[in-house]
Amino acid sequence: MWKKIIGLASVAALSLSLAACGSDKASSDKSSVGDSVHYKIIGIDPGAGIMQATDKALKDYKLDDWQVISGSSAAMTAALKKAYDKKDPIIITGWNPHWMFAKYDLKYLKDPKGVYGSAEEIHTIARKGLKEDLPEAYKILSNFKWNEDDMGKVMLDIQEGTKPEDAAAKWVKNNSDKVAKWTEGTKKVNGKKIKLVYVAWDSEIASTNVIGKVLEKQGYKVSLTQVEAGPMWTAIADGSADASLSAWLPLTHKTYADKFNGKFEDIGTSITGVKIGLVVPKYMKIDSIEDLKK
Repeated sequence: MWKKIIGLASVAALSLSLAACGSDKASSDKSSVGDSVHYKIIGIDPGAGIMQATDKALKDYKLDDWQVISGSSAAMTAALKKAYDKKDPIIITGWNPHWMFAKYDLKYLKDPKGVYGSAEEIHTIARKGLKEDLPEAYKILSNFKWNEDDMGKVMLDIQEGTKPEDAAAKWVKNNSDKVAKWTEGTKKVNGKKIKLVYVAWDSEIASTNVIGKVLEKQGYKVSLTQVEAGPMWTAIADGSADASLSAWLPLTHKTYADKFNGKFEDIGTSITGVKIGLVVPKYMKIDSIEDLKK
């Protein structure tokens, strides 16, 4: 039976788990796709919606011999780099926007059963009462919209070694016209506190740091707290955090949105047309999740 391997949060542990795959080149015609990757799909943290969708994919596509390795986003991209550099086969849980699509030549596996859904959106959610308590921040958060190219610039800077807060400050400085649209009609404040929570995805690190810098420029004292998806939604629902720019809907965070229905406010969509699914390098000769059964 398929199973999930939990607890490989470090890059080193994940690399060790993949060491046996090093001799299985993507070009080999002597083994199945499963054999070439030891029936492993490299995932991220176990609480992520994409991991739940992958569990469902294994069931729906009857991939009984396959395993999903859970760890961190950083461990997953490190495993991808190691395999890609050697042109070894690898299958990962992927999403875009993400810098890895700019750095590597990748493709989504087709999903004929629609397990991963159609295009997703990234929403901004807030605690109840934020509009009354921090109306200027509420308006900025609800106005926040950008595109994959905008986000990609911040993500790539961070991936290349720039601190997230510095990459965000650089983007804000270079995109004053877009920032002006987000802050249009708002007044500056004097040190009011606001707490933003986010998940450790590269996309959310970028967006949260950018909007954090914008709020700081408007006079807010901003705190950014990185948590997993469950605690993030819980913090918004119970009011211990003010807002999050990390809600992937309708599929990725559906479980949490349903669980906390009526206990949070959806105040805007920052990016549309985002995607999740199983991702492989283009040098691999497979095109569909169905191919994993061969």
